[in-house]
Amino acid sequence: MKVTPETQRIMMAIRAIPHGQVCAYGQIAARAGLPGRARLVARVLAESSDLNLPWHRVLRASGQIAFAQDSEMYAEQCRRLRAEGIEVKSGRVRMPKTDLDLDALLWAPK
Repeated sequence: MKVTPETQRIMMAIRAIPHGQVCAYGQIAARAGLPGRARLVARVLAESSDLNLPWHRVLRASGQIAFAQDSEMYAEQCRRLRAEGIEVKSGRVRMPKTDLDLDALLWAPK
């Protein structure tokens, strides 16, 4: 993957998602200063070789896992999310309120 300022910002935004929380591709793009670039976020994730990147915390805006249900990556994402205490039902996760930004999610009381 070619490292650009945009990809670095996306990677930083993904790394900032706290354990036990999820975020949509579009929210990551907006947090990285790239509103409307959700597909770029998906491409960065697909091309990343960073084993410590919490890729499993990034989902579609609907809360749906983007991988095919019969794929190994789907099963792995479900496993990782559940290990963090996130409930996955039929390949979908309850997404946080959309009126909160990532900073608000990080610092909001539980």
